[in-house]
Amino acid sequence: MRLDKYIAQTTDLSRALVKIALRNKRVMVNGELTKSASLVIGPNDTVQLDGDTLSSAGPRYFMLNKPAGYVCATSDNVHPTVLELLDEPNRQVLHIAGRLDIDTTGLVLVTDDGPWNHRVTSPRSECEKTYYATLLTDLADDAEERLQAGLQLHHEKHLTKPATLERVFSNEVRLTICEGKYHQVKRMFAALDNRVLELHRERIGDIVLDDALAVGEYRALTEAEINSIQ
Repeated sequence: MRLDKYIAQTTDLSRALVKIALRNKRVMVNGELTKSASLVIGPNDTVQLDGDTLSSAGPRYFMLNKPAGYVCATSDNVHPTVLELLDEPNRQVLHIAGRLDIDTTGLVLVTDDGPWNHRVTSPRSECEKTYYATLLTDLADDAEERLQAGLQLHHEKHLTKPATLERVFSNEVRLTICEGKYHQVKRMFAALDNRVLELHRERIGDIVLDDALAVGEYRALTEAEINSIQ
């Protein structure tokens, strides 16, 4: 790997700032000053920036309690992104595994492990997701039956896959689905002649949002949580 790319991936510096650091003699490789951005770095080489030894973080996995008003994107010119809530180096290589709408709150998974991300988001994985929804009106009596049979969403060719409903109050429910169409939960309740007022994701697969996380907080996933995504 090129030296400038390695430093950019292990720090918050852009490639342009890395080249400036090299010109200013801030970088050492194996104890020797270097200005060569194209120098190839191997696994046994030691790279230092301002005297601090750099190391690759390896795959990272986080859960975040998403607030409303944040978008699930790596960058946005209008709204703050969920990645801005993470105090982590090299955030630009992190990706969201399972996006939420700007007004939806709750569990978001963030990682730089591409294959793991794919296992979470791929339709073939049928990874279950549970949402807590507050509805405009009381839910219809036949909602469970219709959700199990599949709903015909507007502009969709196929019915939704069977979904599980738990009634908490007359207009508050938990819905578990195993697919992720555009605005799916809101569209499903619209198909049931209702409207979602508030939506909060509680679970992805076997990973449940940690009750100890305040809104906007995050933590690393445990090894068991990481391995639960197959």
